[in-house]
Amino acid sequence: MAGMEKKALAEFLRRRREALRPHDVGLVEGPRRRTRGLRREEVAQLAGMSTDYYARLEQQRAPQPSVQITTALARALRLTPDERDHLFALIGHNAPVRFQRSEHVSPTLMRVLERLNDDTPAIVLTDMADTLAMNPIATALLGDQTRHTGLARSAYYRWFTDPADRLVYPAEDHPRHSRTQAARLRAALTADGGDPRAARIVAELRERSPEFVRVWELQEVAQRYGESKTILHPSLGRIDVDAQVLFTENRAQTLVVMTARPGTESQGKLELLSVIGHQQLTP
Repeated sequence: MAGMEKKALAEFLRRRREALRPHDVGLVEGPRRRTRGLRREEVAQLAGMSTDYYARLEQQRAPQPSVQITTALARALRLTPDERDHLFALIGHNAPVRFQRSEHVSPTLMRVLERLNDDTPAIVLTDMADTLAMNPIATALLGDQTRHTGLARSAYYRWFTDPADRLVYPAEDHPRHSRTQAARLRAALTADGGDPRAARIVAELRERSPEFVRVWELQEVAQRYGESKTILHPSLGRIDVDAQVLFTENRAQTLVVMTARPGTESQGKLELLSVIGHQQLTP
């Protein structure tokens, strides 16, 4: 059993407590309420523990909670599965192993990738945001993301260190992408008992990127893939896509499929891109 990371645990508990409103957990918010989020005593009540013990957790003075108390805290704070696993790791308990990492593309995901239409970009990612496979139109849309080596194989690392990686998205979307990348990296950090490579990426980014430090301190944890996004193609301009995902059963790999809404200009651009591929276009 690993030791408890008291400082990181205290910060995580406080952030998650402040992110909840009373109505999120079935409590009444009084007119004179000054506390942002839930009060410590409210979390303690929801978790079935004393207010003093919970307060000492946030003050870095409490002994290691049991597995039962950890489970109760996760339930009280309405944590997602990713956040729950992170909480277990911070406290020093083994969370259920949900996956094992592999460099080999899941045969199931590869079959789906090969059967997609020519105008449907799709990529296979690991939870470390390494791109394992892309279909031709995805390469034409995003560039070859499988060519990177070292820490730069991870899109988490490239996002905060390589300005060229951000040219794919409009500048106004960068803050949202930064939070998403940091939240996914935090989930990967404590998955499967911890990954030395993930820890190294976090350490490098702390040294190199003040922006990473700011979003990392938000303590957000999530595996977010399915969302609408705008991609900037160097010749075709803005292309709006909806991203849908298919996870392997152990969640080690993800197939991300991008589609444009029927009848839109973006759909026409994807159809054109599927025809011309990497040919140089005049805007």
